[in-house]
Amino acid sequence: MANRIIRGYEPDSMFGFFEDISAIPRGSGNESGVADYLVRFAHERGLHYVRDSANNVFIRRPASPGREGEPAVLLQGHIDMVCVKTPGSTHDFEKDPIELYVEGDMLRARDTTLGADNGVAVAVMLELLSGDYSIPPLECLFTADEETGMSGAFGFDCSQVTARKLINLDSGTEGVATAGCAGGARYNVSLPYERVPAADKAITLGITGLAGGHSGGDIHKYRGNAINIAGRMLAALYERNPFCLVTVSGGAKDNAIPINCTAVIAVHDPAEATAFLLEQESIVRSELPPEDNGFKVRISKPKNVEKTLTFADTSRVISMLTLFPRGPQAFSRDMPGLVETSANLGVVSDDGSEIAAQFLLRSSIESRLDELLLYFTRLARFIGLRAEWHSRYPGWRYNPNSELRAKFIEAYNSLEDRKRDAAVECTHAGLECGIFVGAIPGLDAISIGPDLYDLHTPTERVDLRSWERFFKLVLKMLN
Repeated sequence: MANRIIRGYEPDSMFGFFEDISAIPRGSGNESGVADYLVRFAHERGLHYVRDSANNVFIRRPASPGREGEPAVLLQGHIDMVCVKTPGSTHDFEKDPIELYVEGDMLRARDTTLGADNGVAVAVMLELLSGDYSIPPLECLFTADEETGMSGAFGFDCSQVTARKLINLDSGTEGVATAGCAGGARYNVSLPYERVPAADKAITLGITGLAGGHSGGDIHKYRGNAINIAGRMLAALYERNPFCLVTVSGGAKDNAIPINCTAVIAVHDPAEATAFLLEQESIVRSELPPEDNGFKVRISKPKNVEKTLTFADTSRVISMLTLFPRGPQAFSRDMPGLVETSANLGVVSDDGSEIAAQFLLRSSIESRLDELLLYFTRLARFIGLRAEWHSRYPGWRYNPNSELRAKFIEAYNSLEDRKRDAAVECTHAGLECGIFVGAIPGLDAISIGPDLYDLHTPTERVDLRSWERFFKLVLKMLN
């Protein structure tokens, strides 16, 4: 208790569980440590558990006395987190704990993502599995690798589940139940290259200070994408004075709107190119939303540059950064304001032999996603890029006859300190519910959560008072 960061919120042990897992590195693909923690937790309490080869952990708690005849309820959340940090941070997500701090009622992390997405779910489930609560038979599923393709959910043996009601704990607005979501797929393109001797002097273009955000939940806000902005500025300069690219890199995850991008180019007249790029800065700034008021363009001189890409390959890379569809592509006809189809360029990288870009495509209509994949494939072929798509996951269709949704509305509206009246919506973000609804016959599902802000960015935060109310809501629904 002496070293605890989160104090004065109830139940105290739930927030202690969150601090525990925040000390364990758990980026997508690196979940073995937190899975070990969950197995120890279950073993120490004599609870039935199964850990599979994907590092999913499934734990059961028997019904409280007098509630043995009630049907089981499945709670579910994911154990991995998106790992994004500020450009100047030295944090190592492979070994360093997340550095938590509280500001007012907001829990934050210093210079990194917080991991409340979806550590909140993990802590809530651990509290319900271990606390002195009157509950029905409880099944808790902790899935791995949600953020990079939902491979954990896809690989889980759903025959173990007896419940026919699923409360997913991976939403981010208090009092709002999500009852449907978009499907998606990852799309990668790359350009192998050979370098030639540099003929001109080099400058570095740096894009920083953007707000970023979740590539599904925030895509409709039209926040600046650092990679697309860099591509646009380079394209404008190339049309004026062709140059040779040295290297380009930016972004951290395909499911996050990138906040930074750096490109090194060799130009005939560095002073003229610098002046032109700084002119472009003011043009771009005038188009950005208020959240991006930290946007900056920095031009600097790199170390000696001896080799560059050719003019032709430079042009192809610029096309890679600018021509593919980006942002919202279509809005729902059934739910005004809801994005139906979108694309996000999240990462561009250079490994010394090829430049690669990673996209995340989403749609709530499977045929529209098919169309977008086809369009990307044709465009990649036209530019001359290698291309592949993978990790496709299904959407989750709205169920107009959900009993669980009605229970949520009744339970949340009965909270005296509720923030708003209960509401129901669908989301453009991806959720694992679609996988489980498709795999478990008759499963009724909703997704809920407390107020979370700026997911997948270093300013991610969770409202601790909202988290308290969220826990009371889940407990009411189980009662």
